[in-house]
Amino acid sequence: MDILVFGHSGQVATELRARSGQGVQITALDRAAADLTDPAACAQVIADHKPDAVINAAAYTAVDKAEEDETTAHAINADAPAAMARACADLGIPFVTISTDYVFSGDGTDPWQPSDPTGPQGAYGRTKLAGEQAVQAAGGTSAILRTSWVVSAHGGNFVKTMLRLGAERDALTIVADQIGGPTGAAEIAEACLTIAKALKADPAKAGIYHFSGGPDTSWADFAREIFAQAGLTCDVTDIPSSDYPTPATRPLNSRMDCSATTTAFGIPRPDWRASLKDILKDLNT
Repeated sequence: MDILVFGHSGQVATELRARSGQGVQITALDRAAADLTDPAACAQVIADHKPDAVINAAAYTAVDKAEEDETTAHAINADAPAAMARACADLGIPFVTISTDYVFSGDGTDPWQPSDPTGPQGAYGRTKLAGEQAVQAAGGTSAILRTSWVVSAHGGNFVKTMLRLGAERDALTIVADQIGGPTGAAEIAEACLTIAKALKADPAKAGIYHFSGGPDTSWADFAREIFAQAGLTCDVTDIPSSDYPTPATRPLNSRMDCSATTTAFGIPRPDWRASLKDILKDLNT
């Protein structure tokens, strides 16, 4: 199966590239090959390549910066996926794109269902939601995979930040009132491939799905597990989000109900503690 991937050096795109040759041929596009601020160019790449499926693993993910530059975030997170989805619809091929828990308000404590009302609190969430809506409006066979708290051995993420700080300091204060599911980029990549193959066989499975690691935890408890697995001695003190203000509001409730994903595609919710073990192994080899 020939799969065209938007994104090259990001966490999920890196994991997708590593899977090329395992029954799939991955062509990953870097910024020079596909400028995400030029939606028409993205669509043209798809039309020229004529793949069996497209996975969009690229996004504007600078949550705080998006508050000041929503125009660029919208171009990358909404306009580009819309153009990709229309190009895929024209070719009659599946389109899988990654979205986020930030499309929700973050209220309450119940896990978010794919069908729950959205209510993004900031620019990043607004642009990702606009992308979801545009992809669905394109009318093709698409799957929107919402995920959260992405981590890996690649790029910048919470695990790598904690490993650095944990080695430098004896104690840290970490936010404890934001609850969600850390998700390994490797598991997201596998899920995207599984979904792309399934959509090609059964377009009726198109829709919005959730995929995040379990069990749900706080950033503070996530940090404690990182230090424990890495053998670092660093005390963690819980603090509320109000003690760590940021330009963009973070959702307090990022819990996601992933049961529909398991039912439709046979993809179990991954244990983030096992994902963390794999990430630390990758970093040490």
